[in-house]
Amino acid sequence: MTASREIKEPGRGRIRVQVPATTANLGPGFDCLGMALDIWNQVEVELSSAPLVRVDGKGGTDLPSGPQNLVYRSIVHLLEHVGVEPPPLSVACTNNIPLKRGLGSSAAAIVGGLTAGNRLVPILSGGRVQSLSPEEVLQLAVAIEGHPDNVAPALMGGMVLVVQGNDGLLTSAVPVPEDLRAVLYIPDLTIATEDARSVLPEGIAWEDAVFNMGRTALLVNAMNTGRLEDLSTATEDKLHQPYRRQLFPAMKVIFEGAMKGGALGVFLSGSGPTILALRHGREVTVAYEMAEAARQASVPGEVKVTRPVSTGTICSWHEEAGAG
Repeated sequence: MTASREIKEPGRGRIRVQVPATTANLGPGFDCLGMALDIWNQVEVELSSAPLVRVDGKGGTDLPSGPQNLVYRSIVHLLEHVGVEPPPLSVACTNNIPLKRGLGSSAAAIVGGLTAGNRLVPILSGGRVQSLSPEEVLQLAVAIEGHPDNVAPALMGGMVLVVQGNDGLLTSAVPVPEDLRAVLYIPDLTIATEDARSVLPEGIAWEDAVFNMGRTALLVNAMNTGRLEDLSTATEDKLHQPYRRQLFPAMKVIFEGAMKGGALGVFLSGSGPTILALRHGREVTVAYEMAEAARQASVPGEVKVTRPVSTGTICSWHEEAGAG
């Protein structure tokens, strides 16, 4: 696993953590495939006289501003896990990842908090307790989130295949062509992950399982070999998207708009409602057709063109002026 980058400078100051958005499933890879995107949340943490959380940007008026905030709770969780007493902290969040849109906002909060907490471990313990390894941080993140496909790429960057092995999680990086771009249609409506999971069936047909297994393998191979012409087939799914369409009926017409615009492949990002189309070149045409399909379906939202990123969570230390 690739460790997050870290600048180690002791002294008075604040920890800054940057965490990328993520898209999960990528069509057929339910709960086992995810990819980091070039949209970032930032968390800054410093010691304080009382617990305080400030949130700017996405969710600024909705998210908790105290110790019940998910970022704050994740910091405390890691410190308690390693046996370090959590002090009062001031946490400043700058959020660019939309909430409840299938872009990994909760994973970013969890990974951001755990990473900040991990950096605090040697500071608060005076070096008596070691920081956790990236593998251990990932295990904690999965335990909090409940599934690995967002937290793994948020921590590691890139496209990640992650499965539960006999001795823990196994992760495998999947190369992504450098010129590949992601065109997002982000509806104004929100879908909670628990609601999106509640519509899934208790069991599936054998032919549907085979359908998805073949396409997941084809998707990984297409990325590995650069056979991007395979993505239209490789991003198809029968395990979750057909059932989640009842929560977001316009999904079908926006998919059709993306393909009409020349998308290589299109899928529901995570549990939705964001729809992500892959393309290299002509991204504006894909974006236009997706937005037009959404307009005709009376689904307001925004279009964003971004790219996959190979860099995962970044942690740095910033000295106070005059410190040292």
